[in-house]
Amino acid sequence: MANNEDQNLIDRTLGGEQVAFGLLIQRYQNRLFNGLMQILRNHQEAEDIVQDAFFQAYNKLSTFKGNSSFFTWLYRIGYNLAITKIRRQKSSVSLDVQREAGLDFAGTEEMPSDRMEKLEQSRMLQQALEQLSDEHRSILVLREMEDMDYEALSQVLDLPIGTVRSRLHRAREQLRELLTELIDKK
Repeated sequence: MANNEDQNLIDRTLGGEQVAFGLLIQRYQNRLFNGLMQILRNHQEAEDIVQDAFFQAYNKLSTFKGNSSFFTWLYRIGYNLAITKIRRQKSSVSLDVQREAGLDFAGTEEMPSDRMEKLEQSRMLQQALEQLSDEHRSILVLREMEDMDYEALSQVLDLPIGTVRSRLHRAREQLRELLTELIDKK
C-alpha cells in the first residue's frame, strides 16, 4: 500500500503539480539506482534505466492503484526495463559477489591465506552465479540484495507468491549445486 505521504504527492502530481513528482524522484532515485546497479552492473545503464523508469512512472501515474507501495510499483517498471535491456544485449547479469558472499575486505586483520581463500570463494560464487538463468539470478538479486519480501517479489515479477517461493528455492538449490561442482573440481 502506498504510504500517505507518497499518495499525497501522487495526488498532487495528478492534479498538475509537477514539483510534487520531483519530490518522489528525490525520495526514490538513489534507492532505485542502487537496486538496478545490482542487476545491470553498469553505472551509465542504471542511470538511463532510472530516468526511463521515472519517465514511464510519470506517464502511467494515473494507473497506479495503490495496491503496493509506490516504490514497489516504480521498481517493477525499472526492473522490467532492465530485464528488457539485458535480453536485448544478451549479456549476463552479474552480482556484487563480495556483498552476496558477505565478504568485506576493508579493515580486516586476517591472514593473507584467509584473504586468498575468500577471494577464491568469491570467484567461485561469481562463476556459479553467471551460470544461473536470468530468471534465477534476478530473483536472487531481488531477494538477497534488495531484501525484498515475498509479496514485493510477487508484485515486481508479476508472479503468485507460491511461484516466487518455489522459484527462489530452485534458484538457491541450483546455485548450491553449481558451487558444489566448482568446489569438487578444485
